[in-house]
Parts: sequence; C-alpha cells; structure tokens
Amino acid sequence: MNLRNFWPADFPASVVVFLVALPLCLGIALASGAPLFSGLISGIVGGIVVGALSGSSVSVSGPAAGLTTIVAAAILDLGSFEAFLLSVSLAGLIQIILGFAKAGTVGHFFPSSVIKGMLASIGLILILKQIPHAVGYDSDFEGDESFFQPDGRNTFSEIFTSLDYLSIGAVVISAVSLAILLLWNKNFLQRFKFFRLVPAPLAVVMTGISLNALFNLFFPYLVISQKHLVSVPALLGSSEVRAFITPDLSQWANPNIYLAAITIAIVASIETLLSIEACDKMDPAHRITPLNQELKAQGVGNLISGLLGGLPVTSVIVRSSANINSGARSKAAAISHGAILLIALLAVPGVLNQIPLSCLAAILLSVGYKLTKISLYKEMYEKGFSQFFPFMVTVIAILFTNLLQGVFLGIVVALFFILKTNFHSAVIAVSSEGNYLIKFSKDVSFMHKAAIRNALANVPNETRLLIDGTKSRFIDEDIIETIEDYLELAKTKNIDVETKGIKLKEKPL
Repeated sequence: MNLRNFWPADFPASVVVFLVALPLCLGIALASGAPLFSGLISGIVGGIVVGALSGSSVSVSGPAAGLTTIVAAAILDLGSFEAFLLSVSLAGLIQIILGFAKAGTVGHFFPSSVIKGMLASIGLILILKQIPHAVGYDSDFEGDESFFQPDGRNTFSEIFTSLDYLSIGAVVISAVSLAILLLWNKNFLQRFKFFRLVPAPLAVVMTGISLNALFNLFFPYLVISQKHLVSVPALLGSSEVRAFITPDLSQWANPNIYLAAITIAIVASIETLLSIEACDKMDPAHRITPLNQELKAQGVGNLISGLLGGLPVTSVIVRSSANINSGARSKAAAISHGAILLIALLAVPGVLNQIPLSCLAAILLSVGYKLTKISLYKEMYEKGFSQFFPFMVTVIAILFTNLLQGVFLGIVVALFFILKTNFHSAVIAVSSEGNYLIKFSKDVSFMHKAAIRNALANVPNETRLLIDGTKSRFIDEDIIETIEDYLELAKTKNIDVETKGIKLKEKPL
C-alpha cells in the first residue's frame, strides 16, 4: 500500500463508506429477519475479503437491500437461520463456478442508458427514503430501496407520515450536518490543514454526537431518543449475544437448501454485475473491471460470510458511489472500510451507539444528490430520444418497483430501440434519376423483413433496382423468399431488378 496516496485519498473515502455502511448493514439485517450481527459480518467480509480479491478499484461490497425479501423468505422456509447460512455458503460456491464458466460477460450487455438510469433512480430513492430519517422518524429500515415498504406504506406516504412525528432535535442535527457537508470543501475552508485532513462525514458524525450531548445538558426537549440512534449490540463481554453463528451442515440433504442457494447466487450475481458496470462508468480513471474475476471474488465472499454467520454479499451501488464521490483511488479504501468496521465494533461500540441517524441521513442525502444531478438528465436528453426514453423508463420503474424489476423493464425498452436502430442500419435505400439501390450493410435475418419490404414497396413503377447483398455474410431464408416474391411482382410493375451477392433459386430476367 502506498501510504502517500492512501492517506489523502483512500483513507478519507474509507471513513465515509464506513459511516454509510454501518446503518445499512444493521437495517438490512433487521429487515431480513436475521441477527443484527449477520449484517455487520457481511459488511466486514464484503470490505476485507471481496475488496482484496475484486478486480475493481472502487467497488464496495456488503449486504444488499435487494436481497432482503429473498433472505427473509428463505429463513422462514428453511426453518432456521443456521440452515439459511448453509445456502449462503453454497451460493458462494455457485458464484465461483459461474466465474470460471465466464458467466460474468453477461454484464457487458447492459445498455448504458439503463445503467445511468439505475444510478439516477438510486439517487432519487436515497433522497426520498432518507427524508423521514432526517426528521427523526425511523419506521422503515435503513437501506430500503423498494417503493412498497414492509410497514405497509410506500416511499411517498412515508414522507407525509414522518411530518406528523417530527423530532426538532433530529431536524436541527440533520440541518447542521447538511450545512457542514455543503461548506466543508469550499476553498475558504480548504486553506486550513484541518479541513483537508478530516473527512466532512466524520465531522458530521462528531458534530451530531456533540449536539445531542449539549441537548441533554441544556435543552432536554431536543434530546434524541435511543430509538433514533445507531444500535449496535456489544460484541465483547456479553453472554447474550451470539456474534458468530455457523451453518447447520446436517441440512445438506434438504433440497430447499439448494433452491435457496441457486436463487441467492443468481440474484446476487445480477446485482453485482449491474453495480460493477455502474462503478466503471463513475470511475474517474475509467478502469474496466474483469467481471468473471468479480464473480469469483463475490463467491469467495459469500462462502466465508455464510461460514461466519453473515448475510449474502454483493457489490452495492450506494456504498460504491459514496466511495467514488469521496475520492477513492484504489481498492485500499474498500478494504479499509471493512477493517474500520471491525475495529469499531470491537473497540468503541458505545461511541457508535451515540450516533444520531439524522446525521447519517444527511450523509446519504448528499450521496443521493450526487447520483441524480440535473446535469445527468440534461446529458441524456441531449443524446436523443433513443437514449433518453429508456433512461427515464428505468428511473421511473425502479422508483416505483425495485432495482431488479426496474432494470429489467429498462432493458426491454432499450432493446426495442437497439433493434429498431439495427433494422434501419442494416438496410440502406437510395435513389438517383430513376435508379434505385437497396443495400444490405450487414447480415440480415427474419427480423429485418419488415424494413426490406418497406424499402421494396417504395420503389416506383418503370424504374431500375439493384439489390446488393455483397456486404452480408448471412442472408436469412425468409429474406431470400421475400426477394423472390418481389421479383414476380416487379414484372407486373415493369421494374428492372438486378441482384448482387444474393443466391436465389430463380434468377431475374
């Protein structure tokens, strides 16, 4: 590790990611119906193990909100958390196999408009979901990304409900935290060494703890209650906490174990590939992650996480974007965030439990804003309708459903535009003074039949037509049949047709 590069760039980023990851690990574990420590264990494994093995310099792995319903259903179906852990470890083995089978190349086929739409929608969701936490209302778990929430409300109704449960102390802390985040990197402050050395989110957390202590001394009516603070059970010195739960190996013959493992492996791999593609687009150095290596790294991470009692691990876009926006340059930031999480749990759990969720909400609001800036929407609009429409469909679909459903719908729409563009580019029709040319610029299949028929229908009577297929290595039988049928029609229209590079059963006169 190059310390000269690590301290000014990767270390501050690792602190930011640690602060973002802490409430998300706890919230996702809570929503999954799993022990709180299982979320923290997967966060540590995702940082240290996957971070070390990954080919990405900026991606951060940990428990994913997109798997909460799958995890909760699997624990209930398998009858115990120990049996579920066996599925997590087996899912890791499946991912390792997928990596060696080069299944990661699927990630290269996600359209750019969909990936950018995913980033923008995650930014919007972060902003909308963190507003209730910022005002002191924590009915929904930290990290929830779905429109319909476990508490029976949705993203928008949760915001309106939270206004009835305002905590003035939480609002003050979140407002001060946002002000710090906005001003910390301004030039008039960056002249001082202190502001260059201390990451703004760390200052936010320390300010939040200090303000709540002041409220306790001088303004009791503003004190934030324990339910609005981070809640980490003591790892050391507690006989009531089972930090490390091991898999129940006696369940190996249960077929439901393997069904759950396959489901986790597939969903976790898709989320990882989506996140990696997004990270590569955000990476200022424009590095490209080897996707098959990433699947292997995630597989090892899930294998170890399951053995230690952790939740499934994926590359996660919220932590990764926080890492990139904080200036991370290498994987040292991701690894260090896992190490900091482990050290903090062992050494200062009491300090962690003094952190107000409202100041962490302010950090996540800042991350969300950077993901969904107005400039991104303008950029996609300027690229044309074929890029902007799939982008917006992805944004809206993810916002009103969840990540995987929204991305799937975005891909379907993007593929429509890709196929439409491909149809037009494969068949070129030009004319000059009664001479017409229809040229195949690439291989043509039955999907191009409509475009070719339209081009042929636009050729007037008593003209000359050349159909040129010399650039095509493959011409589908459906296209051959369409041309042969047209030759018969051309005789009745007095159109002189010549074919070139096309093997017909019947040659034109």
